[in-house]
Amino acid sequence: MNLSLKATSPQKQQKTCIMLGVYEDGLLTPTAKEIDKQGHGFIRKLFHQGIIQGTTGETLPLFHVANTGFEHILLIGCGKHSSLSPTGFRKIMVGAAKALSTTKTQAATCYLTEVDVPNQPLSWKVRQIVEACVDGLYCFDLFKTEKKPVHLKDFIIHLADNKQQKACDEALAQGLAIASGSSLTKNLANLPSNICTPTFMAEQAKDLGKTYSSLKVTVLEEKEMQKLGMGALLAVSQGSAEDAKLICLEYNGGPKKEAPVVLVGKGITFDTGGNSLKTPDSMVGMKYDMCGAASVLGTIKAICDLELPINVVGIIPAVENMPGGTAYKPEDILTSLSGLTIEVISTDAEGRLILCDALTYAERFKPAVVIDIATLTGAVVIALGTHATGLLSNDESLTQDLLKAGLESNDRAWPLPLWDEYQEQIKSPFADIANTGGRGAGTITAACFLSRFTKKFSWAHLDVAGTAAIMGGTSERLATGRPVPLLTQFLIDRTK
Repeated sequence: MNLSLKATSPQKQQKTCIMLGVYEDGLLTPTAKEIDKQGHGFIRKLFHQGIIQGTTGETLPLFHVANTGFEHILLIGCGKHSSLSPTGFRKIMVGAAKALSTTKTQAATCYLTEVDVPNQPLSWKVRQIVEACVDGLYCFDLFKTEKKPVHLKDFIIHLADNKQQKACDEALAQGLAIASGSSLTKNLANLPSNICTPTFMAEQAKDLGKTYSSLKVTVLEEKEMQKLGMGALLAVSQGSAEDAKLICLEYNGGPKKEAPVVLVGKGITFDTGGNSLKTPDSMVGMKYDMCGAASVLGTIKAICDLELPINVVGIIPAVENMPGGTAYKPEDILTSLSGLTIEVISTDAEGRLILCDALTYAERFKPAVVIDIATLTGAVVIALGTHATGLLSNDESLTQDLLKAGLESNDRAWPLPLWDEYQEQIKSPFADIANTGGRGAGTITAACFLSRFTKKFSWAHLDVAGTAAIMGGTSERLATGRPVPLLTQFLIDRTK
């Protein structure tokens, strides 16, 4: 699909689908008002008859509207005028894109840039429209024998103010890059684990390296990790027939001596729980336990497309967690790359074990900051649901920068405390630390564990267990691509 931006009269787009906004109080966006007048008040009549009520995300397709010359008009509900939230605006756009996908429309012109979103500039709306449109049209049907046809080929975003052309062109480019990175993340996460193995993930990283000259990719094998002393990571892998991989991607867009931002993504390609075996119902959806790793690849792709003037390193420990006679067990004691010893209380708390060695490995890059991304705890879903990503950090300035990026990108995070008192829960009588701290404050104690390996740099932990994928049962599972928008915005902000 080709997405473009231009100031265009609706009269010149009569052969395309015209997308117009209607508010709950009956007010219309400027172009909707113009076309309603041309059609002798047909939109207002539909509103007064209750056929469209203007609720956020509501859609009503109209075809061959009398007295207007338009072949296809899509009315979109925009909620209450002047009180639409950023998330409400995204809901509008995703709903509109999904409505378009149900028709055979090949071209559409979007006038929703005229919708009033308080405190958000036109450029923000352009970027959100791009991302939401691609998201709304996304379909993962690789393994379906009957593919869903994609009819929409051209999508024009109306530039509501020519004076903002430059900022909006930049927003368009950012939106396209983020949408592309998010789609890569979703595609990888939605793959089944018999295909998306640690080896497969390493191959995908290498393919990115071949595509972008600014990207260097190296993959460490188990023998190399063993020589380094990655006892925690390799313990998780030892029950699987699939070899673990440590994937490193180095993007060099900034000055040579500039310290990089390091992104560490949890890459458990399937999590059975190991010998602390999950129940069958709990195991469904565990192919998504590599969403953190997938988001690192998606973010790296986005910044490569944008050619950001910054240095970024992506580190992905890719491992499968399986039970069996060779698998690690509860009460095993492991020696991590840092030298700290870890008592295993649960083999189903494996993500932090692979991350701790990856975080220690990050030290060699002398990072400016390190951010790890992981579907780490079910507890974060209890705490924050599916709307906000959990954020914990040892650096308040980094926390604020990530929160700001979350608001700017409409991919929000929320901070949780990392107080010393919580460290008491991960004490072990036999090792330096235990790999779990019990049920209470599970997201926090998981971050406390990781914090033991981040004392040499500024660090933040993003727990995306509630936001990286939708898991509403066997029939409702789909990756979201988060937090690629947040991470990309954070990196864009650092270049300003």
